[in-house]
Amino acid sequence: VQLQASGGGLVQAGGSLRLSCVVSGRTFSLYNMGWFRQAPGKEREFVAAISGSGGSTYYADSVKGRFTASRDNAKNTVYLQMNGLKPEDTAVYYCAADRGYGLEYDLYEYDYWGQGTQVTVSS
Repeated sequence: VQLQASGGGLVQAGGSLRLSCVVSGRTFSLYNMGWFRQAPGKEREFVAAISGSGGSTYYADSVKGRFTASRDNAKNTVYLQMNGLKPEDTAVYYCAADRGYGLEYDLYEYDYWGQGTQVTVSS
């Protein structure tokens, strides 16, 4: 399984970006997907998770109400719509796939990781 994240960039505070993550393989719908981020000098932290069907989502408190995770199983793609961006959202964003049950915020529960995409929010 390979994951390819894209969509990062430079945006002003209050702006929006949509990240995408394309996953190889024919069993994409069996994976719960997560988004994580890592700012310079900080640990990687949970952002959002979405179930295999897309029917359930889970967000970190810091992004709740601003970010939305979604997926298109026909395209093997998961998305992270980010609105109302703040400078503190600046980080490298990673997508990850989890073969287990239930939505996870613990990065060690994820089995596969993408390479990351840089998001920079200017004030």
